[in-house]
This record gives sequence, C-alpha cells and structure tokens, in this order.
Amino acid sequence: MIDKATALEDILRRLDKLPDRHCLDLRTYKRNRSLLLRRIGPDSFEVWEDGYVLERHAADRKGMRKLLKTLFKREFPRSTKLRLYQLGECDPTQRRELKKL
Repeated sequence: MIDKATALEDILRRLDKLPDRHCLDLRTYKRNRSLLLRRIGPDSFEVWEDGYVLERHAADRKGMRKLLKTLFKREFPRSTKLRLYQLGECDPTQRRELKKL
C-alpha cells in the first residue's frame, strides 16, 4: 500500500527501472478499479484503464506524468491509499484475478 499523495513520484521512479514487457498494477483499496502500466519499449509505455472507463493509452516517458495525473483524478478520486503490485512479465489482455476480501 502506498499513499496517493506520493504515488506519482514513486511510480515514475519504478517505471524508469522496469524491464521491457513487465507490468505494474495499481488498484484501489477495494480492488475494484485499476491501472495496469506496461513498458513496451525503451521509452514507451501503455496504460490499461479498468474502472469507471475501459480504455488503453500509450505514452512516452515525458507524457506519463500528465497521463497518470489525469487517470488518478478519474479512477481514484476519493482514495487515499493505493495498492501497487509488480507483476513481472504479463499479458494485459488476460484479466488478473485477485483473492476475494
């Protein structure tokens, strides 16, 4: 669990170190909305949004800050804590099931 106030800087730092085709999964405390961040090249990422809106976004390293700020406001408007999972190599088209609370 990470604090939403410091999550953006922490995620950008982790994205710099993330190997190709590896993913980070950000979820709300209740795990009902998520952002899946995947590195697809040396300076390119894709973001799979699954919550209020179901969309796929692509951005380079410079555009990730602005994109993540927008997505945080849309998907995590009232959250104060976020769950962060490092998935390793992943396929974003397969839905990841988590244990039920």
